Amino acid sequence: MVARMKRLLPFTALLCIVSLLSLPLWAAPAQKGKDGEVPSAGLELAKTATQITGIAISPLLGVSAVGLYQWMQADSPEQKAGLPWFANPMVWLAGFALVGAAAAKDAFGATMPPGWKKPLDVLDTVENKMTGLVATGAVVPLLVSAASKAMAAGGDASASLTFVNSGLAMLQLGAIDLSWLWTILLLPLAIAVHAVVWVASHAINALILLSPWGAVDAVLKSARTGLMALLGGIAYIDPVVGVTLSAIVVLFAYLISGWAFRLTVWATVFCWDFFTMRRGRFKLLADGNKLFLGRQLEGVPVRTYGRLHQAADGALTFKFRPWLVLKEREIALPREGLVVGRGVFYSEVLGHNAKTDKNETLLLLPPRYVGHEELFARTYHISGTCEIGLRKAWAWLKETLGFGRKKAETGPALAT
Repeated sequence: MVARMKRLLPFTALLCIVSLLSLPLWAAPAQKGKDGEVPSAGLELAKTATQITGIAISPLLGVSAVGLYQWMQADSPEQKAGLPWFANPMVWLAGFALVGAAAAKDAFGATMPPGWKKPLDVLDTVENKMTGLVATGAVVPLLVSAASKAMAAGGDASASLTFVNSGLAMLQLGAIDLSWLWTILLLPLAIAVHAVVWVASHAINALILLSPWGAVDAVLKSARTGLMALLGGIAYIDPVVGVTLSAIVVLFAYLISGWAFRLTVWATVFCWDFFTMRRGRFKLLADGNKLFLGRQLEGVPVRTYGRLHQAADGALTFKFRPWLVLKEREIALPREGLVVGRGVFYSEVLGHNAKTDKNETLLLLPPRYVGHEELFARTYHISGTCEIGLRKAWAWLKETLGFGRKKAETGPALAT
């Protein structure tokens, strides 16, 4: 069953991308009505697709921006009363305030010492996860439902400004409300597009957790916000060009989906361990402990999540399931030069890389392992531990300033 799903996954993804790429062609024509030009049903769907893509790039900012846009588009109090919950001024104003606070954190964080704003980055990552889930379950279906009503009404955009029961929508082929059919057909595609783009965008939060420098964080966040602003601005000027750019974004997100998914898993485990203070209750297993691969080995990409196993002869193997659910695989790990590096927020296992002839990261240990490095080294018969990252910098600073631990004296003075 899993193998069959694996074979069908690329075709399903290709169908979604082709469907999105066809929107610009469908959206281009416009209908002529009594009052002049009326947007086509395809154009209304193109606007919705662009909104969903923008929300996926930055859920909190995207939902707030769409809520503000719909509130401004509503002309009468009745239309404003029928708007969805995220178009309420209290909601989108609060959303913009949180986005501003996050921007201030990134701006001031660029001047902070490495690691000082890391707890706030973890909180920002959790916020991105929560708003992404809310957008998937509570915002995207409403946008699709509104677009379906407008399409069933022949492309009348005013039909999408109210979410109350407005009676039967009029189709050109008959007085039958088929908006529910449009919703059933479009909702799975919309959720798939939102999920692919969100996972790719959320990888930026994971990169920020891995990066020790605030300046890099600010650049990553600015690039994501700039892309969303560009997408929204172009879509406002020309929805056809906007949905074309959205299709390019979705295609790029699909191409990096594997890399982004591994980063998302890493960020999820990191945040869970950090906020639940798991290292205080963590018990190291005798074998089969969960961790991440620190570099590419035998075609297995970096940050793959799996378990570390040790054979009776001391040989180490890394067992994992691609995409967390597919058939389990395993690879052998080298034992040359292994040492456990102790970090402030997470630790690593360093090992000799034969290609570069240097000691490099072999395994990434989630935050739950902080404080358990010595036991981990003994469990897997690793020679010892060392300081890495901020711990190494702090140890160097203490030694330089003369605040380090004094070395035990040796020689005749001790022989009294």
